Amino acid sequence: MRHRERPAQRRIYVGGLAFRVLASPRAAESRGAADAAGPAIVLVHGIGVSHRYLSRLHDELARTRSVYSVDLPGFGGLPKPGLDLDVPAMAAGLATVIEWLGVGPVVLVGHSMGSQWVVELGAQRPELVVHVVAMGPVADTRHRTVVAQSVALAVDTLGETPEINALVFTDYLRCGPFWYLTQLRHMLGYRLEDRVSSLRSPLLVIRGGRDPIAGLEWCRLLRDRAARGALALIPGRHHVAQQSAPRAVAAAILAHVP
Repeated sequence: MRHRERPAQRRIYVGGLAFRVLASPRAAESRGAADAAGPAIVLVHGIGVSHRYLSRLHDELARTRSVYSVDLPGFGGLPKPGLDLDVPAMAAGLATVIEWLGVGPVVLVGHSMGSQWVVELGAQRPELVVHVVAMGPVADTRHRTVVAQSVALAVDTLGETPEINALVFTDYLRCGPFWYLTQLRHMLGYRLEDRVSSLRSPLLVIRGGRDPIAGLEWCRLLRDRAARGALALIPGRHHVAQQSAPRAVAAAILAHVP
């Protein structure tokens, strides 16, 4: 079996905020150039975690596309910002990173709270985005308190593999409680269902069929609120479907995006 090259890493600083970018070999070789297979794909993690639980999806997509995974400030072992960053501020920083990469417009894929950051970026800077993908989007209207989110997360861990749970919780430790709770406040207060209507680009919502965090009715609501929305279900999978079923999630993305 041929050894697959690992993504190249670099840090990018935006106004003193540290971002980490992991580029697939195809992306690293074609920086600033068009990819004949289609627009580059940018993956964005959720609250508390990092690119590590996107790694299998990154590898699947990188078979045919230029793919970038981005770690946001304060996550994945990156320095904690000295200022509070709400969803619009984080999205603005991410937009600057995409501009620096010189590969736009891109397909933006966010998981969990990452869905908020990519939708907000798409609304702020439509010229940088050709399609937005929200995987396991939050916060479901049924889970807009700390207690409700904690219960849903606990239920989800029962359905995820031990490997996925280990990835998630070791990243939580690296994030630390202060930054996690700071971002949780913003996550619970951000009304994604209102913001998706501002997107000019199409929206694809992806949900694991057994996801207790992003419910089916909630995902249908997001699809219906978008001007051009679609919903794809990954049967039998939970919240971290992109790591437990990367081929299915990659196939769903590639079936919908340019």
